[in-house]
Amino acid sequence: MKIAIPVDENEKETGVCISFGRAPYFMFYDIETKNSEFLLNSAAESQGGAGIKAAQLLVDNRADVLLSPRCGQNAAEVLQAANIKLFKTLGTSVRENIQAFEVGKLAVLSEIHAGFHNHGGK
Repeated sequence: MKIAIPVDENEKETGVCISFGRAPYFMFYDIETKNSEFLLNSAAESQGGAGIKAAQLLVDNRADVLLSPRCGQNAAEVLQAANIKLFKTLGTSVRENIQAFEVGKLAVLSEIHAGFHNHGGK
């Protein structure tokens, strides 16, 4: 199972980024192998549609699960169409969120917001 997490930096001790679509990087963590890799989020600097483009990056990289503090409606629709499960992070520690997910302590991300269309907010 491959977990995707929006993160601030491309290092293991980084924090979870509050923004999904405009996160600088995504960390992909394989539960079976315990390996992690980082991907530059090419959608982060998009004029618009960053969430949808970021969601497509996760689909293209075969993520099974997204751990994120929030997600916009359009991005969530792309992820859900690809059967990627969404879970809400607790705090900012990537390591703690992965551990919480593995033991079933993260809630399903059900608060999907309308997005920040044309606001350019990070």
